[in-house]
Amino acid sequence: MKVILTETIESVGGIGDEVNVAKGYARNYLIPQKKAIVATPKNRKVFELRRVQLEQELAKEQVKAEAMAKRIRGVVCTIAGKVSEEDRLYGSVSTRDIAEQLKAQGFDVDKGMIMLSEPIKTLGSYIVPIRLYSDVTPEITVRVVPEQETS
Repeated sequence: MKVILTETIESVGGIGDEVNVAKGYARNYLIPQKKAIVATPKNRKVFELRRVQLEQELAKEQVKAEAMAKRIRGVVCTIAGKVSEEDRLYGSVSTRDIAEQLKAQGFDVDKGMIMLSEPIKTLGSYIVPIRLYSDVTPEITVRVVPEQETS
């Protein structure tokens, strides 16, 4: 089924691209979520008029993301946890924990933006990328320390 994407979808295409996708994917996901419209001559004309407006909005979002990236780059999050005698955590540090710590420091970051490949289970410092926008991925440092040593 041919559709016109109204936003960029990483595995499918960019905004305004006319792509051929499975009917079920289009009918059950893309169109109800307003991520795409059916590619008809009428919709092509309507979308061309909206394209300029959408591109301006995306440019504003990217500028915001770049400004936030400058502020967040190099931030250190210190997270305390209970540890065993072998310096392994009871539990783990997840994206939710990092997002809460960043929120406490004044950064509004959703846990889905934090690109942590797997939860942190040991003490130490870790470099964690945060995807604020498609091309904007600053890195922060996450320090995991024993609970009594928070400083």
